[in-house]
Amino acid sequence: MPYVNIRVAGTLTKEQKEKISKGVTEVICREAHKPPEAVLIFIDEVERDNIAKAGTLLSNS
Repeated sequence: MPYVNIRVAGTLTKEQKEKISKGVTEVICREAHKPPEAVLIFIDEVERDNIAKAGTLLSNS
């Protein structure tokens, strides 16, 4: 069973999550020859205060 963990800075709408989940599932099914019901996707929304790039919090950029 494929597990996919997607982490994003900030938040996504329910519609965005649905579209991303559908697209990722389609790619895994096509390329790994797995049935859709075998694909499990986790979407983690991380506050921009908790992510830094080049030593600067994303919330400051």
